[in-house]
Amino acid sequence: MARKNSTAPVAEKFTFGLWTVGNIGRDPFGLPVRQPLTAVQILKLLAEVGAYGVNLHDNDLVPIDATPARAKRLIGDFKKALSDTGLVVPMATTNLFSEPIFKDGAFTSADVRVRAYAMQKTLRAMDLGAELGAKIYVFWGGREGAESDAAKDPTAGIQRLREAINFFCQYSIDNNYGFRLALEAKPNEPRGHIYFATTANYLAFIETLDYPEMVGVNPEVAHESMAGLNFVHHVAQALEAGKLFHIDLNDQEPGRYDQDFRFGSANIKQAFFLVKLLIDHGYDGPLHFDAHAYRTEDYEGVKDFARGCMMTYRLLKEKVARWRADKEIQGLLQHIHVHDDELESLCANYSSEAVRKLKDRKFDIRALGERGLAYERLDQLTMEIIMGVR
Repeated sequence: MARKNSTAPVAEKFTFGLWTVGNIGRDPFGLPVRQPLTAVQILKLLAEVGAYGVNLHDNDLVPIDATPARAKRLIGDFKKALSDTGLVVPMATTNLFSEPIFKDGAFTSADVRVRAYAMQKTLRAMDLGAELGAKIYVFWGGREGAESDAAKDPTAGIQRLREAINFFCQYSIDNNYGFRLALEAKPNEPRGHIYFATTANYLAFIETLDYPEMVGVNPEVAHESMAGLNFVHHVAQALEAGKLFHIDLNDQEPGRYDQDFRFGSANIKQAFFLVKLLIDHGYDGPLHFDAHAYRTEDYEGVKDFARGCMMTYRLLKEKVARWRADKEIQGLLQHIHVHDDELESLCANYSSEAVRKLKDRKFDIRALGERGLAYERLDQLTMEIIMGVR
């Protein structure tokens, strides 16, 4: 359906959460600077800036204490606004971190009553997500961890999370929801230590599930970057495993709290290589901006923030095309990447013959060690592409 309020055509599947553009600018030291918007108002704002879709936690739309009548009205108004604006809901998730009941975890809590409530809440949120048309369901375990390992055995937490994800996979199958479940890692915050700190932790965990084919990952730029890790490499591992179901785009300065900056605003070089990786490997899923406008902004500034996220991605996409078309850059890559059909076959295919030939092969290790690879020139040319002078 065509957007009735959009000011720009939608090429990529750019999405924002109700909690992102609807963020009221509260922080641990300061009161809100923006008045709350309703979910319908947020949809109108997103349509105005030209977004493709909107994502939500259950309580972003329906307050946890809403009566059935109020919940029905809110959902009905939201569905009508989706139809009016042409926006879609690609992803849904559950808020398992705000309420005091989750202070010591949800699915990994030591209290079975908390675990059971978390499952009840998630089952109902999955119903809501399916009703709104979502096909991706994200699990972010922001409270799944500990401040002190004296309190809980972390292996029990892993086992309990496995039981929960298996349960939700079966629920999706039984109800023909068609969900693909995406697990989102983070090293810390709000917990002092979160059990599944990186995307790689989850990729290993997925292979232990009953339905590994249904479960992938939702990496977020800020989360891996908080720990000083190379986010692009984590996304690459997910892509290579066929598990990149969804991605959260924002930006982050290493070693800081979770900043959720506008995409590309802190580390433009990483953002370039991330966009390049997604393009190189044909990722065509949602591009979700899990970010917040600066606390300095009113809602006109929030629109600037949302437009900026999308514009930066599009500009970097253009620069990737320019990088690929640059003859000097491509020549340097040909110099760096040396191919030999026989050696590649020997290295890739084990056999007694391959072992013999590899052992017998003579290599000029001095010449190979002295060979310059021109990384400095390549990296500088890349920077010139990014900065728009080449």
